[in-house]
Amino acid sequence: MEARRSVNALGSGAGPGQRSSTPDSTAVVETPRPPGPLERFKPRGITRVLRACVATWRGLSGAFREEAAFRQELALAAAVIPLGLWLGRSGVERALLVAPMLLVLVVELVNSAIEATVDRIGFERHELAGLAKDIGSAAVFVSLLLLGTVWLLVLAFR
Repeated sequence: MEARRSVNALGSGAGPGQRSSTPDSTAVVETPRPPGPLERFKPRGITRVLRACVATWRGLSGAFREEAAFRQELALAAAVIPLGLWLGRSGVERALLVAPMLLVLVVELVNSAIEATVDRIGFERHELAGLAKDIGSAAVFVSLLLLGTVWLLVLAFR
């Protein structure tokens, strides 16, 4: 752990990191620094991967359990993804038909995380909390527009 250096100024009134004008102020004392939020234990290797998989599973199952919109979009994905794989004539077309649907799911997960965070802060009405939720909802809508636009362009202009 890294230590912070401070000056031990006897009777000089100098604080940590400051030097007194007296000759005795040259003594440097190592003072331990408490670990900050970025200095916490971070697992590495397979442990990190396993913990990330557990967190991912909790996030997906929580979104499925708590968010009706996520369940609806997942049902849409169950139809759109196989249809896109079947209708696409090339790998590029298949990717263009499937990827926006996956993006809709990603945006819905982020929107759900924003809503959960805002709700965690408080349920009282606040203009900024409402704006955050509305912007998340708009992001989902735009991703759905992207899905429809890509499907229209790919299938109409073959």
